[in-house]
Formats: sequence, structure tokens, C-alpha cells
Amino acid sequence: MTVNIGVHQANPSLYHLSRLGLLEEILAEQGETVAWHRIGGLDTAAALADGIIDFGGTGSTPPLSAQAAGYDLVYAAVSAPRPGHGALLVRADSDITSVTDLKGRSVHLAIGSWQTHFVAKALARQGLSYGADITAERSAAGSYAALLDGRIDAWVGQGAELSAARREGRVRTLAEAGDLIADRSVFFTRRDVADTRPDLVGLIIRALQAADTWAAGHLDEAAGIAAADQGGTAADWREALAALPWRLEPASDAFVAEQQEAADILAEAGFLPRPVTVADARHPGLDAVAAQALAAHASPEK
Repeated sequence: MTVNIGVHQANPSLYHLSRLGLLEEILAEQGETVAWHRIGGLDTAAALADGIIDFGGTGSTPPLSAQAAGYDLVYAAVSAPRPGHGALLVRADSDITSVTDLKGRSVHLAIGSWQTHFVAKALARQGLSYGADITAERSAAGSYAALLDGRIDAWVGQGAELSAARREGRVRTLAEAGDLIADRSVFFTRRDVADTRPDLVGLIIRALQAADTWAAGHLDEAAGIAAADQGGTAADWREALAALPWRLEPASDAFVAEQQEAADILAEAGFLPRPVTVADARHPGLDAVAAQALAAHASPEK
């Protein structure tokens, strides 16, 4: 059997796992192989539902959009919180001094990603709405330049791009993502896979943690891989990767509460077409499988 894994390049655990051969080794012992599919975060849930992939990972928002669209996915594992992963930036000389000042302004962000959750919560805390009070536009390669040129008012940066922008010193931080959301990587599968092959999901989770452990211990090499493939400098990538926790956890009550808060904010703002109950995507069997897989990685001699 071939196991199909979706790789969203902004998901660091999956990104590095797809390049290290760790899952291939684990599955070979079971007589199985793996095929990697580079799929954007916004397309991951549909690829799962269509049977193109069996497992994928994104940030916090895509699974909520998937639930709202009626996809029957279940959470497999999550990363620990990522407090240094992203921030909402304005120009250093901008007249915007607080999130409240964003009302009526334009913000570039990766719409549909964790960044939507982040911006929506930042606005909601100030009594503003993502859907009504800002002009949200999809970020692109030129978003940072557009911010500096005054063509947009704010931009959400993450990873190496954020490191580079801060190093140049021409921006000011309006809000840190980690001050508002847990900003976890989130891993999920179809319910039928969870029901029939929980052992397989456990092996994938164990391999993901092995990739995380490798990256944490080889930051220079991991940064070089990302820079060569995705652009930017190895130094900026190293700074970004060093800020990540490189630790996975089972889906927990705390995680479900985080996601439900996000779902409620996004539904109220009109970003989600309907309210969702996050607990419906929790699979108690996978919680136990994830815990066992992560414990096995931590204590391989057992």
C-alpha cells in the first residue's frame, strides 16, 4: 500500500519529514511506501476528502474552513504553541499605533491560513470585525514592498520573511501572533483512515516528531534546505526555525477550546459560512494513538 501525504511547505514538520526519509524507513518495515504531494494549505482538506492524500497538516484556520464546508476530517496531532512565528507589522513611520487604528485600512495576509485567525482575533479584542472593519487582501511576494511603499497599511509576516523585515528595521510590530493565539501546526486525516488505520496514523505522528527532533538539532542544515528551496537567506531561516518549539502533542481539551474560540470569531465575522463544533472533529482513539506514538519516540528503547 502507498500512503499519500500532503506537504504544505509552510508546515515545517511535514516539510522536513518529506526530505529526510524517516517515514519511508518506518513504513518499509510494514511493507508500505509513501508518496509526497505538495499541496497548499487551503487545498489540503479537499485533497483529503477526494482521496488524493491520506494525511496532511496546516495552521489553525484551514481545518475550521473544512468543517464548515462539510468535510469529515479528524485531528491527529498538533504542535506545541509557536509564540515567535508571526506578527502584524506596519511601517516604522506609520500613524497606526494600535490595532484599533486599522479600522478602514488595508491589511495583507495569507487569507484562509492561521493569519486570518490571528488578525480576526486581534480585531475582535478591540470590538472590530475582520469582515466589516478592514480590507483584507491576499498577501503575495510583493506585500512587504507594498507596505514600505505605502500601498497597503499593514502586513502579517511569518518565518524567514518576518526575520528579514525586522532585520532591515523599517517596520514596527503592531501585534505578536503569540500574544493572541497559540498558532499551532495542526495535523489531520479522514475519519475513515482514523477508524480503520489508527496504527498508520501513529507511525506518521512518530515520524513527524522524529523530523522535528532532527530539525531542532540541525538548525543550520534545516535552514539551508529551506533557503535553497523557498528563497531567502539561510541566516533568516535559521532565526525563524530556532523560534519554533519542534514538539508535537495529542489534540487536547485546551487545543479544542482554542479552535472553538477561533471558529466562533470567524463565523461571527462572516469568514466561515456557518458555525462549527470543533469537538466533532476530535477522535478519542487518535488522541490515545498520538500519545503512544510520541511516548515511543521519546523512549525508543522501550
